[in-house]
Amino acid sequence: MAFSFLTQELAIDLGTANTLIFQNDQLILDQPSIVAIDNETGNCIALGQPAKLMHGRSNPGVRTVRPLKDGVIADFKAAEMMIRGFIREVNNKRRHSLFTPNLKVVVGIPSGSTEVEIRAVRDSSEHAGAKDVYLIFEPMAAALGIGLDVEAPKGNMVVDIGGGTTEIAVISLGGIVVQDSIRTAGDVFTADIQYYLRQQHNIKVGEVTAEQVKVNVGSVLPQLDEEPEPYVIKGPNLMTAHPVEATITYQEISHCLDKSVAKIEASILHVLEQTPPELYSDIVDNGIFLSGGGALLRGLAKRLTEKVNIQFHVAEDPLRAVARGTCIAIKNTSHYSFLMR
Repeated sequence: MAFSFLTQELAIDLGTANTLIFQNDQLILDQPSIVAIDNETGNCIALGQPAKLMHGRSNPGVRTVRPLKDGVIADFKAAEMMIRGFIREVNNKRRHSLFTPNLKVVVGIPSGSTEVEIRAVRDSSEHAGAKDVYLIFEPMAAALGIGLDVEAPKGNMVVDIGGGTTEIAVISLGGIVVQDSIRTAGDVFTADIQYYLRQQHNIKVGEVTAEQVKVNVGSVLPQLDEEPEPYVIKGPNLMTAHPVEATITYQEISHCLDKSVAKIEASILHVLEQTPPELYSDIVDNGIFLSGGGALLRGLAKRLTEKVNIQFHVAEDPLRAVARGTCIAIKNTSHYSFLMR
């Protein structure tokens, strides 16, 4: 294409927890999906990691907003601010001073998105400066990112556990045959941990601390071959407000996450029940692929394999599977019929 250098192509994984942007197969941005806004002026004063550091620590003049909730845009203005800010950050790295290239983006969205939610993503991207906006359902992007042949006449099943939603889909011939999208995912696990620490240890912790507990001792099995070290947290006692310490083990976390993981298991079985027999036999042969941050929970693949009786595989670098898939999609926008404009 003669003037391809005039087009800037960005593959965006707009996640509830993190936003990733790829360009030319390179990860050029990986930031938390959070914005800090000045209450008086309504201007963005920080976004990404600097805004996350303010989360739970801001004063009445500043508020931190996570524009996406349950995988979809909950605050349209903040989402637009965030996308625009991230694109500007990317362009500052490129140092294009002579011209602004036409911006073409592919954005991953949950497979259960409504027309209104799809429109919100498209509008936010266009208001942030994108001329061409393509949308791809996250399970399809995850399957591409894992390296599955999504256009082959055989069944592939992907379970993408993100921050806001868990996406479960059976894919064949470049389309989603059966899918389910449930709002039990990383944010719910974090809330479960906060509730557990309040109930069992009488200690109040914020989102950030609960997230650190999840990363350090998050598990879905009470017995692991490789046991993580117990994790020490500090916070105020709920009764006295005195500072207290608590040592949290992975066994405790597996107990507190049990109900939420059971919901994901039920959803996987529900999708398998609706899967046509030929595709079902392909899935039994190939196994089921796990992607997203939730796939990193210790023991998850083993627990699901025992529950469903089909082998589960954790994707390589599961956090970036959707972003890598959007990256593949942007290079083949004319070829892939499952992309939405």
